[in-house]
Amino acid sequence: MSISIEEFFELRKTLPIADVRSEGEFEAGHIAGAVNIPILNNHERVLVGTDYKQKGQLEAIKTGFRLVGPRLLEIINEAEKVTPYKELLVHCWRGGMRSSNFCQFVGMAGIKTHALKGGYKAYRYKALASFAQPLRLVLLTGCTGSGKSEILRMLKTKGAQVLDLETLASHKGSAFGGLFMPPQPTTEQFQNNLFEALQTLDTSRPIWVEDESIAIGQLFLPRDFWLQMNKSPLVQLSVAKEIRVHRLVNEYGAAPPEEFLQIMQKITKRLGGQNFNLARERLMARDMAGVINLLLTYYDKAYLHSIDKRKERLAKTICWNGEEPERLVNELILHSNVQLLR
Repeated sequence: MSISIEEFFELRKTLPIADVRSEGEFEAGHIAGAVNIPILNNHERVLVGTDYKQKGQLEAIKTGFRLVGPRLLEIINEAEKVTPYKELLVHCWRGGMRSSNFCQFVGMAGIKTHALKGGYKAYRYKALASFAQPLRLVLLTGCTGSGKSEILRMLKTKGAQVLDLETLASHKGSAFGGLFMPPQPTTEQFQNNLFEALQTLDTSRPIWVEDESIAIGQLFLPRDFWLQMNKSPLVQLSVAKEIRVHRLVNEYGAAPPEEFLQIMQKITKRLGGQNFNLARERLMARDMAGVINLLLTYYDKAYLHSIDKRKERLAKTICWNGEEPERLVNELILHSNVQLLR
């Protein structure tokens, strides 16, 4: 049975999803919650594709059946593990032969299937189109070390709507943002995860987002989402440098000096040779506060230049001494609800 993408989203609330593409396709990007049960694995898919190009469709189909045959029992067993209640959503890349064959195979074992019309491609189209839908974004901005991530997490606990881009991207944005973070997903998977996060939010209400560049580590924000961020109001945290140095030492102080130095070397030109040499000396002397203080000379200059170019969008600046974050959060919520986007 073939279903639309709208029906797919409704049914996935109660039914498991089998992604029958190869493991390589799955790793590049997949639907949240889907389980990978390849009908053709990476190697087999290459063989079938080669036969299709060199010998034509019929020979490719025969090759596919020859390769899948020995694994049919394994495929059916995997499907049964995923769906103890014998009903399953299925998709391949375009909703074609792979999902059709999978449905036939597991159907012989008594498993009812619903194949997504258009496959994963239909999901990606819907995901990318969603980023152009109007959003009431509020960007929390401030110099490096201002505690923006901490405040966003607290905003969420207070019931505000938050998109945590750094958690979704497994990166904190700066050159040092990958320290103590898990490996980043692919850009495609990051966009899928962002789409899924947006599905849980009420787009008629303000949504808090940290002020980020279009690139977060090695990943890129969807262009339409980035364009909306570029038009959204900014709320700035103003935090004294000594407080920010202290916060950043707590955050990065345990990093291995060799790894920290390797990252610093990547921004030598931006720091300037003299500042880099001083920072390296202090790093080797285990003076992390001195290192961070020098790094902020560059980062603060870059941030102030950035905020000056966008000053017409700066809705409010709130000074914070790093203490009583709950008071600050309550003020931010009041401002977004009553003043910013009324």
